[in-house]
Amino acid sequence: MSKSYQDKVVWITGGGSGIGRALVLEFVQQGAAVAVSGRRVDRLDAVVQEVTDRGGQALAVSCDVTDEASVEQAVATVAQHFGRLDVAVANAGFAVTGAIETLSAEDWRRQLDVNVVGAAITARHALPLLRKHSGRMVLISSVAGHISAPRSGAYCASKYAVRAIGQALAAELHGSGVSCTTIYPGYVESEIAQVDNDGVYHPERADKRPQRFMWSVDRAARVMVAAITRRQRDFVFTWHGKFGAWIGRHAPWFAHFVLTRGRK
Repeated sequence: MSKSYQDKVVWITGGGSGIGRALVLEFVQQGAAVAVSGRRVDRLDAVVQEVTDRGGQALAVSCDVTDEASVEQAVATVAQHFGRLDVAVANAGFAVTGAIETLSAEDWRRQLDVNVVGAAITARHALPLLRKHSGRMVLISSVAGHISAPRSGAYCASKYAVRAIGQALAAELHGSGVSCTTIYPGYVESEIAQVDNDGVYHPERADKRPQRFMWSVDRAARVMVAAITRRQRDFVFTWHGKFGAWIGRHAPWFAHFVLTRGRK
């Protein structure tokens, strides 16, 4: 297998589970050393051990993306340990669910602070290091950044905002040697449906998303890393994700019809 990231360093937030963990393993397989960040240290340590068992190199770096000082310290730790940074992936995020009229201001602040401000601040502090080696900045949005749905307004708003950040950042970085890739996954195996509006994980919760459309995280990680390697500006994946994003952009009237069918 091609070692596209041999001698490169990758930093991934939200790397303790789901897509983040799968990205860690894919980048390691392609030769990278990876810094794994998140709030749950036990999860980070487990991922690092998994990488070590496979003969790779990884470092657990605790980081809360809602705390700018924590993000700044995480970047400093990566720089001190590895001496460089080639790819930064702003993957940390969760979903606040519920009808708009039921969500409090605190629910909204929590959602936007993690998914939007967290991504922007991750980019802010990673970019000085990325500029030194013509690196890659990666933002993880969602197909929900193209089409919104009932009871997902807060989450969709946050992912629309990440899309806006990615578009602005790609233009700001043009000609700098640093690329910005914004990724819009469709349904992918993860714990997102088992995390409540306060960000607390409930392993006993059932994932009510349509399982027949679900991609494995390993498959998702492979196509995501390929898009990052190509320095693709925007990347939507899963066939249903591409269809949903297209409908959201070009036929919102149809999306409204489908989402309200049968509702009085």
